[in-house]
Amino acid sequence: MPAEQIQLPNGNTASLAVTPTLTLVKDQSVKTAPVPVKKAIVFFIGGAADQEKYYFQGAFHNIDDAKKQLDGKIAASAKLPAKYTGFPKSYKDARGSGDIQTHFIDNIPSKSCPVYIVGHSLGGWNGAHLSQILSEAGYTIKYLVTLDPVGEGFLVWLGSDIYFSEPTPVAETWINIRANASTPDQSDGVAEFGERWMIESGPTINKTIDRHHASADWMFIEPVQGTKSACDLIFDSINGIFGQ
Repeated sequence: MPAEQIQLPNGNTASLAVTPTLTLVKDQSVKTAPVPVKKAIVFFIGGAADQEKYYFQGAFHNIDDAKKQLDGKIAASAKLPAKYTGFPKSYKDARGSGDIQTHFIDNIPSKSCPVYIVGHSLGGWNGAHLSQILSEAGYTIKYLVTLDPVGEGFLVWLGSDIYFSEPTPVAETWINIRANASTPDQSDGVAEFGERWMIESGPTINKTIDRHHASADWMFIEPVQGTKSACDLIFDSINGIFGQ
């Protein structure tokens, strides 16, 4: 604001000092930015007819049974329940940038959170793709567990929302479990029709067990490293980060 000029009796001019007007700020509270919670995020991705109907079958919620195994171990710990969230998802949620944003990225509080992916059947195929996508976006995939993954068949690709190309998984530890039941049932026939992903190299642990394709929970708790199952190894990883 310019100073006001006045004329003195002797003819000279002088400037009057200007006193600024201060505006009172009513809201003087300290503003704080929310800090994202660091916790373990585990995505359980089901296959066809798992989270929703697949043509005339399902939903069977096989991957939910696997999730319950880890949920129980977490619940028995004093420190871990607040540091863990598990999400059951459909294989269809893991394909397409919009779905991946909504169903996965939006559920991860920050990139400091360790991420675990457990995928069954078509969910193993799409989950393996998801591990690469999230890794390239800056997230840390501590474990990828593929439970009897399916997706090699051309016909199942035509009728299902899965990736066409073979996955290139990215994870600190990748456990693959193939079901090879000595007495196959209907679920094994479905897996054969969809064509199991026959993995010869790549996984940290690659195990074939005598279980039916539908038995996601049994595959998840089957020992794969000494007496430890994939479920045990994920629990140990989460406990090692947050349970101390």
